[in-house]
Formats: sequence, structure tokens, C-alpha cells
Amino acid sequence: MQSSLKGKVVLVTGAARGLGHAIATAFAEAGAVGVVADLPSPSRMSPPPGMTALDCDVTSESSVAACVAATVEHFGRLDVVIANAGLVPGWRATENLDVDEWDRVMAVNARGVAITLAKTAKALSATQGSVVVMASINSYAAHGRQMLYTASKHAVLGIVRSAARDLGPQGVRVNALAPGPIATEALLERVQHRANTGGTQADIVLQELARGNAMGRLATAVEVARAALFLASDAASGITGVLLPVDAGLQ
Repeated sequence: MQSSLKGKVVLVTGAARGLGHAIATAFAEAGAVGVVADLPSPSRMSPPPGMTALDCDVTSESSVAACVAATVEHFGRLDVVIANAGLVPGWRATENLDVDEWDRVMAVNARGVAITLAKTAKALSATQGSVVVMASINSYAAHGRQMLYTASKHAVLGIVRSAARDLGPQGVRVNALAPGPIATEALLERVQHRANTGGTQADIVLQELARGNAMGRLATAVEVARAALFLASDAASGITGVLLPVDAGLQ
């Protein structure tokens, strides 16, 4: 699987930390090169070997177009896109809808994926490349107090399925990953914040999340990254338009 990724050029959005950085690192270890793209941040992690860091705002057509152009100019082509950039809003009851928050999250989670697909389609068609979009278990399920996040990830699944139909004749595959709870820095921060404001202790929350699946543990960022490698590799050459759960057996 990994041998088919050696020398491939990959663009990973939302790669400053968390799942995006783990995926970029896995691609680098498989011999790929490319770009880790994210908003400017003093806490941005260093790019893995062979990767270049670029600023990119996925809500902006011009920013994404510039990032894609810089990638192709530097590396000569584009083989794989990991559309990972996303926001996870706080828990909020339906009656407490915040329209500004809704627009902000949808701009990244849904419109950002659509823009990324639109601006990379031409370059990917030239290489008959592939796209892996970061969806969620909330693409097919729903949880209370998460209407906004669930709506945004349902939208992502629709975008993936439609784009797979559009780009398939050009040899471009478009798939998505559906991670369950993953103990990334972002999740740990949210859980700890809830604990600090009177919620359940963080370690108990993580134990409860782990008990809710078939394996009795949380899936890891490394396991999500390996799934991304699979979907982008020749091992998945006949697969497009699918949503692949990486959730340690929640369903």
C-alpha cells in the first residue's frame, strides 16, 4: 500500500496539528512529499520531512487557489488531497442556536471542503489522483446539542458523494473518513474545559467514550492516518464515494 504513495505529492489542509498533522506525517513516512496547509498560527507544528508549510484559509477561494498553485509550481503536480480542515463547535442546545457561529462553522466544514475540491479538481485530473475528506461519525449519526456540527458533517458526505460522481470520469477518486472520538489535543481540550466548568471529570469522559464501542478503547490518530493512506493508495483503486468509519466499532 505505502509503496504506491512513494514520491506522490500530497496537500493536507488543516495540518497544523491533530489529525491533519498525523496524516501528513504518515504520508511523509510513506515517502510522499507535499504541503501542510493551515491558518497562520504561532503554535503551528513543524512540517514533516519532505513537506512544506503554507498558509491557507479554506473559506477563501483565492487562498485555496493560491495554495494549490504554489504546490503545483513547487512540486510539479498534485496527486493526493486530504481535505481535513474543520471546526468543532461547542455543545449547544437547539433553542440556543447562534447564527453567527452556524455561518462560521459551515464556512469551514462544508463550504471549505467544496472549495478545496473545486480548486484542486484540475490538478488532480491531470494525475488521476485522489481526495480523502475528513467527515465524521456525525455524517451518518446525530447527537444531542450538536446540531451544527452534525449538519456540517452531513453536508460533507453529500459533497463527497456528488464530487465522486463528477470527478470519477476523469479518473479522480473522492472518499471520506468518519473518525469516532479520537483523543486528539482538540478533544482533550474540550473535555477538560467541560470538566473545569462543572462537567464530568475528563478521565471519566474518556473511559465512557471507550466503553461505547466494540473494541473497548478509542481509535487513535495514527489509525485514522493509516486509513487515509489506504484510501489514497492504489490498494483502494476501485473505491470512490464511500465513507469509511474509523471508530473502533461504534456502529
